[in-house]
Amino acid sequence: MITENSSHYDHLEQMSVHDLLTNINNEDKTVPMAVEKAIPQIEALVTQIVKRMREGGRLFYIGAGTSGRLGVVDASECPPTYGVSPDLVVGIIAGGDRAIRSAVEHAEDDPEQAWNDLQAFHIDSLDTLIGIAASGRTPYVIGGLQKAREAGVLTGCIVCNPGSAVAQAAEYPVEVVVGPEFVTGSTRMKSGTAQKLVLNMVSTSVMIQLGRVKGNKMVDMQLTNHKLKIRAANMVMSETGVSRERAEELLAKFGNVRSAILNVNYNPEE
Repeated sequence: MITENSSHYDHLEQMSVHDLLTNINNEDKTVPMAVEKAIPQIEALVTQIVKRMREGGRLFYIGAGTSGRLGVVDASECPPTYGVSPDLVVGIIAGGDRAIRSAVEHAEDDPEQAWNDLQAFHIDSLDTLIGIAASGRTPYVIGGLQKAREAGVLTGCIVCNPGSAVAQAAEYPVEVVVGPEFVTGSTRMKSGTAQKLVLNMVSTSVMIQLGRVKGNKMVDMQLTNHKLKIRAANMVMSETGVSRERAEELLAKFGNVRSAILNVNYNPEE
């Protein structure tokens, strides 16, 4: 029988808006401390991911519901932020892309489907698979990790309960134990926040280790809108001392901050 830890609070419907917001915030404050305790586990996982990605490996996330959506979000932000291929970090959600916007019945209950979904990407032993599951008991994630591990894929996970089946299925588990949710069982709250924080840490650390940041700047970011073009020009100007006009010219020619800086002496007339 599945049981859930009851909220520290009761009679929520009787609380004022101020008390609701204050108490939710008080619960949220505990999440970074739970993440801090898991840093050694996160470090071990990131170290292994970087080793494989330097050899040409990719990073995959699998999950259902909120967990799956968070994986998709993290993966989708890597190309514009770091200029990498969309195939380098891939988020897969139980039920497919339509599950990003709405629930797909029983999608998370099939232990075979995650591995089937991963076959479309020809996952192999250079790759890493991270299963994301707040409860740590999602069959879709457990089955995917088990199959991946059998195939020699590096496996990790992000869970919010201790000693879970998902953690047991992964070589490098990350367990962020956040305790009861403000609304009992609503794991989109503290658990979702914890998973998002860990995903930020994993992907950001990996990309920095792979050389996708210079100093503290996103020098490989894609220039997909006006705001980012201004930011990129400012970076080039700061790093090289050229005028804004020259910075914009270099960015238009070479496509990103890194290449613009490396080619600062480029003269089209030579």
